[in-house]
Amino acid sequence: MKNITSKTYLKWFKDMCLWRRFEDKCRYLYFKQKIRGFLHLYNGQEAIAAGVTHAIDLNKDIVITAYRCHILAIAMGVDPKIVMAELYGKITGTSKGIGGSMHIFSKKNRFYGGYGIVGGQIPIGAGIAFADKYFGRNSVTLTFIGDGAVNQGSLHETFNIAMNWKLPVIFICENNKYAMGTSVERSTYIKKIYKIGLAYNMPSLEIDGMDPAKIASATYEAVEKARKGDGPTFLEMRTYRYRGHSVSDAENYRTKDEILKYQEKDPILKIKNMILTNKWYTEKDIKEIEYQINIKIDQCVNFAEKSDFPYIDTMYNTVYYQKDYPFVDKIINK
Repeated sequence: MKNITSKTYLKWFKDMCLWRRFEDKCRYLYFKQKIRGFLHLYNGQEAIAAGVTHAIDLNKDIVITAYRCHILAIAMGVDPKIVMAELYGKITGTSKGIGGSMHIFSKKNRFYGGYGIVGGQIPIGAGIAFADKYFGRNSVTLTFIGDGAVNQGSLHETFNIAMNWKLPVIFICENNKYAMGTSVERSTYIKKIYKIGLAYNMPSLEIDGMDPAKIASATYEAVEKARKGDGPTFLEMRTYRYRGHSVSDAENYRTKDEILKYQEKDPILKIKNMILTNKWYTEKDIKEIEYQINIKIDQCVNFAEKSDFPYIDTMYNTVYYQKDYPFVDKIINK
């Protein structure tokens, strides 16, 4: 793995500040009705995206995740301007404006979703890994799962076949403690979620999901093992989301004191304190970084605002590969 140096921490700080500001801006724009539909924010979980992308090979490894997906896409190299455009429903977006918040996608950046069905991405991630193994591409797929999705039957079917075929896939559970409004304590018999993987003799670990260095180290080991042909690993990354399940969530299932308790572990603040303590940056430097981030976010919004909405036939000519699909012809020619 690339060494974790002062430059690494400075990059993590800049990235995570950008990601947090991006999501905050999305929330604001949602209430302004610029962004419609569902909106699931990543606030609090940024250390996972930072640590994981430091550990993998961005030129050949793949990420697939659930619907809390904006930041993982940006971390994989997707331009935040086109992510914002997708949230706006504009044709310049990652899915030409017809995917929306839950379906960010970029083949170029090896980010295969943004997947809206709970647990639906789990077998797809294993399928991508199977294809890579079949064609000898030496790539590893990281399949992200929420703590609620571990109770889906598809997870167990996928774990079984992934171990049986020694697929190059890493399963990462972002355990933010709540599946929508239901806590892990109430919904899941196995409270230590990583132990689910042990039933399949899958190497399984619990990681501090608020520490990018620990995340990077564990991810690197798992990825290299998979790349050598030794099969999958299951990593439970224990984190916390500071916003509701979605923007419309009233959050009646938890207290403000609980949120404040976890905000004390905020990875952005921890890294900021490390940077200042080691005098890698001054307070003035940090204010300049925050200023430049605000400019970049404004550029994302301006790009989305000025972009066009997709034409109605976009939903047909981008969904179906077969150009003369008869059902589509009947609709268009009505």
